[in-house]
Amino acid sequence: MVGEATGALLFVQLHSLVSRANRPNCALISRKLGGMTRFIVTSAGEFQTPNGVYRAALGKSGIKPEAGKVEGDGATPLGEYILRRVLYRPDRGAAPHTALPVRIIRENDGWCDAPEDPAYNRPVRLPYRASCEEMNRTDELYDIVVVLSHNDDPPVSGKGSAVFLHCAKPDYTPTLGCVALSRSDLEAVLAETRPGDVLEIRR
Repeated sequence: MVGEATGALLFVQLHSLVSRANRPNCALISRKLGGMTRFIVTSAGEFQTPNGVYRAALGKSGIKPEAGKVEGDGATPLGEYILRRVLYRPDRGAAPHTALPVRIIRENDGWCDAPEDPAYNRPVRLPYRASCEEMNRTDELYDIVVVLSHNDDPPVSGKGSAVFLHCAKPDYTPTLGCVALSRSDLEAVLAETRPGDVLEIRR
């Protein structure tokens, strides 16, 4: 009887160890490498950081390889992207605490999404001669925006523009290709972000 009980206890302990070994470890998944933090967002909508996992909204068309990304397809591109800088609406709240460069969003700020225009996937001043997004939106999505290094060095015509990390709608409605977090979660992520940090979008 004692032998059976001991064996059962050992089995439970071993099973527990195996389960923990197979469980995602955020400290390892979003590891710091030489001072650089790799934040990871998966196709399941999990945004992994060294300090926790947050819910994320992704493109309405799902995710696709970066090479297959085209303007207006509504897909979030797979890949690794540097977190360049932060834009925010000063009339909607204080500047987020972060080590990244921060700039306010002005009423006449836009972002060109016209593939044929020389300013494609670049910030512009409104009114502008070609199609562009208004950064000063009426909703809350661009209250805080993190500019990513997607298709920006240099921009390739038609390969996607304005792929940002920004605020999500309360119900996490899918985006047009961006990654979105709740404002509080985005602020928490930015508080631990440093220049050179990377967002990896993976399956």
